[in-house]
Amino acid sequence: MNENSFKRKNELIEAALDEFSAHNYEKASLNKIIKNAGISKGLFYYHFEGKKALYSFILETAAGNQVKFINKDMREQELKDKDIFEDLKLQFEISGKFAAAHPKYYKFITMFLKENSNEINNDLKSAVESSNNLLLDQLIKNAIKNGDFNKRFSNEFIMKIMRYLFTNYFEIFNEEGDYELENILENAKNFVDFLKYGLGK
Repeated sequence: MNENSFKRKNELIEAALDEFSAHNYEKASLNKIIKNAGISKGLFYYHFEGKKALYSFILETAAGNQVKFINKDMREQELKDKDIFEDLKLQFEISGKFAAAHPKYYKFITMFLKENSNEINNDLKSAVESSNNLLLDQLIKNAIKNGDFNKRFSNEFIMKIMRYLFTNYFEIFNEEGDYELENILENAKNFVDFLKYGLGK
């Protein structure tokens, strides 16, 4: 993307969120997005190479806003003496607040998680998963260092099982109803409880 701001950029973001939230990547119409944003194709292609570049930008925008929202709320919480399980629950709760405050971003991220396009899976999902895995590894290592896990489990076992469960989280909870906000929060709470009482001290 050409990083220079342009007139009706916000309108383009809104139109893209609406279209990508209503349809999967393959069915989403770039022409409809451009029309609803009220911009010319020439202006669009000056800033974006095509539909995939726009989708990537919207994903980056949505994820970036979610991270900022979570970090801000986390800084306002009293995190001292919280173990990894309480920390995870808090992050899920804050994600719920984000979904309520920014429903369009939430709907788009939900659609992204359900996306099965090879073009999206091969590139964007792999990049997101790689970034998430780095953050997760650091979180687990800190929890091991702080003694949050039962000592009878080896560090290697804990890393493997935690990585597997988090990497495949949306394979476990992949029914249509699992993507409703209320069910996401309930499943997340039960998931963390399972981790705590299965792996915690």
